[in-house]
Amino acid sequence: MSVKKEQKPLLWENELKYEGCTVCGVDEAGRGPLVGRVYAAAVILPYGERDNPHILALNDSKKLTEKKRDILAEEIKKLAVSWCVAYSEVFEIEEMNILEASLLAMRRAIAGLAVPVDVALIDGNISRGFPVEAHAIVGGDGISPSIAAASILAKTERDRWCMEYLDAKYPEYGFAKHKGYGTKAHYEAIEKYGPCPEHRMSFLKKFYERYES
Repeated sequence: MSVKKEQKPLLWENELKYEGCTVCGVDEAGRGPLVGRVYAAAVILPYGERDNPHILALNDSKKLTEKKRDILAEEIKKLAVSWCVAYSEVFEIEEMNILEASLLAMRRAIAGLAVPVDVALIDGNISRGFPVEAHAIVGGDGISPSIAAASILAKTERDRWCMEYLDAKYPEYGFAKHKGYGTKAHYEAIEKYGPCPEHRMSFLKKFYERYES
C-alpha cells in the first residue's frame, strides 16, 4: 500500500500506537552512489514522546547538517525502544538491482529489531514483500518521526562506513568527501585508477559507454 499523508508529524503513528500496534519507521541510504553497500534502518520510537526535543528535531536526514545528524543518531539510539541498521552488499545490488537490494536491506533491518513489529512505515512508494503489515509513505522522512529517525541512522551508518572503511582501503578515490556519489572528482578518480572492487559496475555502464565512444 502506498499513501501520501499530510497530517502533522506523529499523528498517524500515534493513532496506530494508541490502537495497540507496535510501529517502526524504515528508510534507506545509499541508493544513488556509484559504490558500496546500500544501508537501511528500522526504528521503534516510544509512544507518548510528542514533546521530546529530539523527536521534534527529526527531519529528512538529507536536510540536516552532518554534525546535527551525528548528534541525533546517538539520541535516537538512546531513546528508541529498538533500532537496527542493516545493508545489502554490492554483489546483491548487481544481482538484483538497487531497488530490490534496498528493499532487502529494509527487511533485514526489521528482522533485526529486538521487539516484534505490527506495522512498518516505509519511506517511498513501494512496500512489497515485507513480513509485517507495511505502508509506503511518499515523503515519509519529512512527515513521520519514526521514518525520519530511520533515515538518520541509515545515513550516519553508511557515511561512517564510507569514511572509516572505504576511504581507508581506497584513499585515492576520496570516499570520505563524496561518500561514493557521482561527483566530478569521483569520476576523475575512476578514469585515472579504474573502478575498485566496491564499485557498482551497473552504475558505471553509461560512464564507460561515453568514455569508450
